[in-house]
Amino acid sequence: QVQLVESGGGLVQAGGSLRLSCAASGRTFSRYNMGWFRQAPGKEREFVAAIRWSGGYTYYPDSVKGRFTISRDNAKNTVYLQMNSLKPEDTAVYYCAADRDYTRNYLSGNPRLYDYWGQGTQVTVSS
Repeated sequence: QVQLVESGGGLVQAGGSLRLSCAASGRTFSRYNMGWFRQAPGKEREFVAAIRWSGGYTYYPDSVKGRFTISRDNAKNTVYLQMNSLKPEDTAVYYCAADRDYTRNYLSGNPRLYDYWGQGTQVTVSS
């Protein structure tokens, strides 16, 4: 079992930056691929970024590519999401998630493949 706790959300003006953190419990964190998702009111959960267990590969949708960067520190059991050039449409609750299938050799944006989820942190971008 892995517990995930996000932090770092808040209110920021358009064009600004935020860095989200996701702290994980458990000794197997370093074996999990990790992802960030977001959900705005009335919308489906949307994939934002994913990172391989080793940190060597990352994957982003076009909506955030070039603006968001996912990284991880396995020694600290933490994954990060650096968000730059924020836009009002980035406003959502952001969730980190862990994929416990360490045999999966690809990164996925499908939320159903992630097994553990944090409680989320609110990001609000004002225009």
